[in-house]
Amino acid sequence: MSIFKLTKHSGVEFKKAVLFMIVSTFSFALMNVSVKYLERIPTFQIVFFRCLGSFILATTYISIKRIPLLGNKRRLMLLRAIIGLTAMTLYFLSLKHLPVGTAVSLRYIAPIFAAIFAIFILREKIKIIQWLFFIVAFAGVLVLKGFDGNINTTGLTLILIASVFSGMVYVVLRKIGKSDHPAVVVNYFMFVGTIIGGVLSISVWLQPKGIEWLFLSLLGVFGFMGQIYMTRAFQIAQTNLVAPLKYVEVIFTMSIGVIWFNEIYTFYSFLGLIMIIAALVLNTMVKKD
Repeated sequence: MSIFKLTKHSGVEFKKAVLFMIVSTFSFALMNVSVKYLERIPTFQIVFFRCLGSFILATTYISIKRIPLLGNKRRLMLLRAIIGLTAMTLYFLSLKHLPVGTAVSLRYIAPIFAAIFAIFILREKIKIIQWLFFIVAFAGVLVLKGFDGNINTTGLTLILIASVFSGMVYVVLRKIGKSDHPAVVVNYFMFVGTIIGGVLSISVWLQPKGIEWLFLSLLGVFGFMGQIYMTRAFQIAQTNLVAPLKYVEVIFTMSIGVIWFNEIYTFYSFLGLIMIIAALVLNTMVKKD
């Protein structure tokens, strides 16, 4: 009976985690297409609004929960904020050159760079089969660039560099570990992004018009919801079961891109993206065995 109750409880928790991940990925997808819609707005201005909204929400959450605001590993959290801000800025820049679904998919090769950095910084080991998955993922990138005429070289370069910096973020987060609350780590990122994004946007500021105000205001809300619900999902279910679900964001984003922006994806687009996502999902599952 106790085993039955445990299995039943685990099933309920997993269903809840799946729901949380769907909400999270849909929120991130809405943030992605919002950034794409705001192509007229300078990137640093978008970064400013994205970080400001989440900073207000995260600070409010931390205050309500009475979590220590400054945290413990402050230097590492500042480092994570600067690296993360660089990755975010480059990613937003790439959206001005690439279909939104393609940019999101290419951004997800960050775990490959994270694994490579972890070898030298964290002394972690990579299984041989993981290298095979990495090769398949990079082959998917080559398929996209070599056969898909929609792939802009500038956009591809920007998103690949953004993925390298995102990979660095993962390693820094591992160094921070559980010594600080996730909301505090995110809040450092959003605070630094608000300050730097705000300062750098002054010289290029464009006055938003009409519905642009709405999308700029919602960037922080979508980003915060995506982060919070993803964190909750990982807290209640096994990582190897939940992590592959984050790639649902690609499906949501591509679907909205096709409907809203009339984006076109060729056979080679789908082939390359499937190779990338399948390789990364399998890598996640193997890594957690």
